[in-house]
Amino acid sequence: MKNNIDIQAAVLAGGQSRRMGQDKSFVLLNGKPMIHYVVEQLRKLDLEIMIITDQIEKYQFLGCSTFVDEIPNKGSIGGLYTALLKSHVPYLICVACDMPFLNVHLLKTLIDLRLNHDAVVPNALGKLHPLHAVYSKTCLPVIRQQIEQEQLRIIDIFSKLSVRYLEEPQLRQIDPQLFSLLNLNRPQDIQSAFEEGALLPPE
Repeated sequence: MKNNIDIQAAVLAGGQSRRMGQDKSFVLLNGKPMIHYVVEQLRKLDLEIMIITDQIEKYQFLGCSTFVDEIPNKGSIGGLYTALLKSHVPYLICVACDMPFLNVHLLKTLIDLRLNHDAVVPNALGKLHPLHAVYSKTCLPVIRQQIEQEQLRIIDIFSKLSVRYLEEPQLRQIDPQLFSLLNLNRPQDIQSAFEEGALLPPE
């Protein structure tokens, strides 16, 4: 039995990766697909993991449950909606497939703050990080309404929810350079991350 029986993990891997020029999930870092590092860090949390993607067969090698979007072509908010809908427990920690520098201690901190909130979201580097956050199933009606209204930015749901924000000073106590919040959207993002000293987590 998993330690945190009221929470699962989800990786959103449905983006079109236009800026990367290829599927971000499968960009090789030290000879392994980027998503490999994301999933391996989540496994250290001892949680069930699901992958939300429009190409299920490509991700079967990870050994995780995979689901296609319940409502197609709605971007990351559609992926989040699907993950919450498919989850069989009250809470979900949701990350993007292009975040290979995940910090287990930071993820655990978000999880520890989940009770009595609809969401727990990092607020750092001048913006919110909705794809490195914890969500409750109580978010589902609000997300569904936003999708139906074609309001597809995840951050727009927060004004309608009880959200616990984890602020930058506290985040930096755990991850001083905030590498865990980096999204590698473009080839130059990968180069910049390594030049700045980001290290892939040990397996």
